[in-house]
Amino acid sequence: MTESDDATSETRPARRRSRLGRRVRVGALGLGVVLLVLAVAFFTYAPGKLERMRNRVEPADLPTVSPATQRLHDSLQVVDLHSDTLLWDRDLLERADRGHMDLPRLEEGNVALQVFSSVSKSPKGQNYDSNSADSDNITLLAIAQLQPLRTWRSLLQRSLHHAQKLHDAAEGSGGRLRMVRSVADLDAVLADRAAGKQVTGALFSVEGLHNLEGDIRNLDRLEAAGMRMAGFTHFFDNEVAGSMHGEDKGGLTDLGREVFAELEERGIVVDIAHASHEAVAEMLELATKPLVLSHGGVQATCDVNRNLTDDEIRGVAATGGVVGVGYWDAAVCELTVTAVVDAIDHVVAVGGIEAAALGSDYDGATTVGWDTTHLAAITQELLDRGYDEEDVAAIMGGNTLRVLRRVLPAG
Repeated sequence: MTESDDATSETRPARRRSRLGRRVRVGALGLGVVLLVLAVAFFTYAPGKLERMRNRVEPADLPTVSPATQRLHDSLQVVDLHSDTLLWDRDLLERADRGHMDLPRLEEGNVALQVFSSVSKSPKGQNYDSNSADSDNITLLAIAQLQPLRTWRSLLQRSLHHAQKLHDAAEGSGGRLRMVRSVADLDAVLADRAAGKQVTGALFSVEGLHNLEGDIRNLDRLEAAGMRMAGFTHFFDNEVAGSMHGEDKGGLTDLGREVFAELEERGIVVDIAHASHEAVAEMLELATKPLVLSHGGVQATCDVNRNLTDDEIRGVAATGGVVGVGYWDAAVCELTVTAVVDAIDHVVAVGGIEAAALGSDYDGATTVGWDTTHLAAITQELLDRGYDEEDVAAIMGGNTLRVLRRVLPAG
């Protein structure tokens, strides 16, 4: 063998290794491109597809709204006590082809004030009977929606992110959406509407004070972010109270009683939605200001554990508060306007006309029979049942405005 033959025999394995290396690199690059395309597709389409699955409209047979009723509805100050639209990855200022509510649809439905809630945690396998606090669906949603990294692990940061999202929408709305933090803010919104301006108020709420992360000092951060309504629990027991859907379903904790007093002192509306019967009873006893059920129903017309008993309706009414009747099946047992007004009728019969209000739970992973553009159908049903215009105005929003004026800070 010559010297050149020997060199050639030595370089052949090297060449093979080089070609193999290039193929591996090309293969890895191709795999990386495929994974990148899949990731882009997932982060682009998965959040919207998920919301379409969770926030559905199954069109109900709505009453025909007469021209006279539409004129009345357009003159009302309509208030909705609860929506979860901030949870989803879409622009509040643009009309969406999914979900139940956005600013254009609020305007079409003549909503004067919308309460926007922050959902910071929900358990896997969520149900109305019993849920552990050990799992969380919102983490994956936060990642899929490419929310800031701080929201992937912190419940507090998720609520602060939702608050910022609402503030940003208001700032970018050209005055059409306006944050309400005080009675002065509320009165300014209503005065501008009376003057013919297109403006909708937005009040920030939280659905469950697990976002305090066990530290009452975090109330300062939530209050500064605009929180003016707070539900103590969601679908699981937490550090402040037992949930109607938790494992223990206990009452207020020591921290919960301290938080309750702080909320009243700060002018933040206390929401009893999802709280256990024991916790609700304690809050009714402690209350010195009106309490609200932001979204739900009544057991007399829909026997679901999250709905209020007659004693609880009377208790809320005794505080000067309101019961916000929702539109989804677990609140009223069927997706009809008649079912919603059946529940309102019962609230009026038990707690008086001043206790009835609206609390849709739009965009709360709920299925409803109509979106917010069709709220005049409720006005029509109320009139058809014999409510006069003054009572209709109270139910559709006036009662809730009274509560807010009594609880919110002056300005």
